[in-house]
Amino acid sequence: MASRSLGGLSGSRGGGGGKKSLSARNAAVERRNLITVCRFSVKTLIDRSCFETIDDSSPEFNNFAAVLEQILSHRLKGQVTWFGYESPRSFWDYIRVACRKVSQNCICSIENMENVSSSRAKGRAWIRVALMEKHLSEYISTALRDFKTTRRFYEDGAIVLGEEANMLAGMLLGLNAIDFSFCLKGEGLDGTFPAVIDYTPYLKFEQSSDSISSDEEELRTFGSSDSESSTPENVGPPLIMDENSWFNKCKRVRQKYQLTLEQKGYLEELLRLRENQLSESVSQNKVLLQRIEDSDLAHKLEKEQLEYIIVELQDQLTVLKNNDLRSRQELTAHLTNQWPSPGALDVNAVALDTLLYRKHNKQCKSYQSLDQLSAEVSLSQASLDPSHSQDGDGKQDSLNFVGEGKEDTPSLLGLCGSLTSVASYKSLTSLKSNDCLASPAAEMASPGLTPS
Repeated sequence: MASRSLGGLSGSRGGGGGKKSLSARNAAVERRNLITVCRFSVKTLIDRSCFETIDDSSPEFNNFAAVLEQILSHRLKGQVTWFGYESPRSFWDYIRVACRKVSQNCICSIENMENVSSSRAKGRAWIRVALMEKHLSEYISTALRDFKTTRRFYEDGAIVLGEEANMLAGMLLGLNAIDFSFCLKGEGLDGTFPAVIDYTPYLKFEQSSDSISSDEEELRTFGSSDSESSTPENVGPPLIMDENSWFNKCKRVRQKYQLTLEQKGYLEELLRLRENQLSESVSQNKVLLQRIEDSDLAHKLEKEQLEYIIVELQDQLTVLKNNDLRSRQELTAHLTNQWPSPGALDVNAVALDTLLYRKHNKQCKSYQSLDQLSAEVSLSQASLDPSHSQDGDGKQDSLNFVGEGKEDTPSLLGLCGSLTSVASYKSLTSLKSNDCLASPAAEMASPGLTPS
């Protein structure tokens, strides 16, 4: 009894360990299957994009979208309500929180879409928009880097928490080379049914060489029993091909050939266009270089002309300065030679004052001729000359009296000069004999004052 109980206990313990190992093996196989199928779907999608545009009707895209949806939904935690119940949750709830840090993200645009109401439909719309924007890999990488948020939404053993997550971001990077075209109002966004993966395009059976040899041996045996004349060299597996398969293959090859031919014509036309643009650019470049050379030459000529003009102007300015200096010197010499000496100016001024005083006493005496005026002036000068010795004391006192009562002003010097100059002497001959040299209205208070 004791041995049986111990055996039963050990069997129960072994059964518990077996269940744990089986669940771990199932989880690992599930993750590996999803990652492998995702890799195959990405490759087939890239291959199909070389021949046609990828849209919602493409089976390769529908399979890829189903694989990615199951990967993002693998071991996703449910949402716990206030009453302790756990409701199912979509991967869109995780993407909406974890991808907020992506620059210029489409989260708000998908949230505001009117024809998309369920959370699963919004997640499918996000996959399509991210593919059209060529940012799906960036979204996944940003979400996986936010490990705290990822840990909050997923359970242990999820693909996004394992080492396969880095492989996923690298595989999705190749989809940026494809141009997608989707309609966000189609049936593909229906969130009522889960996505189903089609594994048949990725299943391929390869028969081993041993199996092929055994089949050939069996066919030889059956053939030898039917006909003794048959030899093993002439007997082989029959080649049976359906006409539809041949027709489909030919049609597919023809489509590839036509597509390649169209691409070749497009590339040739594009090459011709680029060559024409290049030739036009080269000709325009030559014209611009010629214009630049002409502008440089014109600039140099203009600069030389301006320098020559500046030199000429400097020479003319030097000549004008020399002429101005010479004119100033000639004018100074002319003015110096024209005016008499200061001693003669003093004697002439005293003679003029004496003449004006006598004229005032005689009440504007009129001279009959210019000779009389000259004689009167000469008499006044002779009487005021210091060398004259007649009544030296009295005449000297009168001269001192006249000299002390006046000052040599510029107006007096000018008047004396005008009377003693040759031009003033010539102008006196034009005067009439009956005109007075001084006006009677200009009366003098004393002989020492001169007219202003």
